[in-house]
Amino acid sequence: MRMYLISDNVDTLTGMRLAGVDGVVVHEKEELRNAIETAMEDPDVGIVLLTERFGREFPELIDEIKLKRTMPLLIEIPDRHGTGRKKDFITSYVNEAIGLKL
Repeated sequence: MRMYLISDNVDTLTGMRLAGVDGVVVHEKEELRNAIETAMEDPDVGIVLLTERFGREFPELIDEIKLKRTMPLLIEIPDRHGTGRKKDFITSYVNEAIGLKL
């Protein structure tokens, strides 16, 4: 299994290519949909990495795909500008999921 990156900028793709991860740069919603569908059809791809910008700009598309498919995994990663998430987003996510404050 291999990883595949769908990025909104060339810098992130260049950095990931140095680590051996192939990918593509897209900017529009339809380009993103086509890139995700292409990656999903490849049986060798186990993880699709998406820059966080796509999750912010097209949440309905990302959520739709995450709900319909179990493989490959869709993972949102920060790009060269850093993350848009708050500092303790994992703790708050777990708190919401199980209803306990950690």
